[in-house]
Amino acid sequence: MTLHSPAQQPSAAPATGPAHPGLTDGTAQAAVDALLTVLPTATLLSARPGVAAAAAGLAGGAVVASFVGATSADLAVVLADPASLDAAAGADGGLVSRDDIVRPALERAAGALGLGVLGDARVDDASALLLDPETVVFDLVGDGETVGWFAIRLRQNGTPAVRNESAVGNLGRINSVEMALTVEIGRTRMTVRDVLALEPGAVVELDRSVGSPADILLNGRLIAHGEIVVVDQDYAVRITEILDVAESLS
Repeated sequence: MTLHSPAQQPSAAPATGPAHPGLTDGTAQAAVDALLTVLPTATLLSARPGVAAAAAGLAGGAVVASFVGATSADLAVVLADPASLDAAAGADGGLVSRDDIVRPALERAAGALGLGVLGDARVDDASALLLDPETVVFDLVGDGETVGWFAIRLRQNGTPAVRNESAVGNLGRINSVEMALTVEIGRTRMTVRDVLALEPGAVVELDRSVGSPADILLNGRLIAHGEIVVVDQDYAVRITEILDVAESLS
């Protein structure tokens, strides 16, 4: 679901300070700019280079997520007053968690890194992330006061290793391990107001047209496409295309 911040585009100060290996100032800036377009706040926010130590005391209540793609990263949002999100949750705020409210903003920030998959957003301790010298930290400023922080640490993916036959043989030891296979026919974005208004009989339109292939995900990663069929009165999926690792991330 998408939670919209004020309509104006927030401005962010140019990132300055020590260089962060593997993460350009432009990438970090693009990520925080994107985050601020969606993060729900009572006032318009801007971003400026921050000091991690200032956020460390509140890092235990951060909303964190990891992004996996051609370029991977760890992201976190720390708010000085987490209760400020209550208005975004609506009157029935108990139905919407803090991580659900912040996730769309993290998704938008991760979009600056290119194509990939954002893992589950969760409330967790981000102290280690904030204090890592590889992490870029921004102060989120509203009405002249720092109301939160955004942290991003890039994890450059390594080059695939040469195939090792002995290692491949060892995979036989985990042949019986079960993994979650999910078939997805479409998605949509909704405001909290629309979610709370749902009732039996409501129709939710998805982002796929009739006849479009379904996505097949293994532990959340896209690995194939297929078409929905019926087998003995049960839904099933017929595989039409299998993607390799590079294709699934592009």
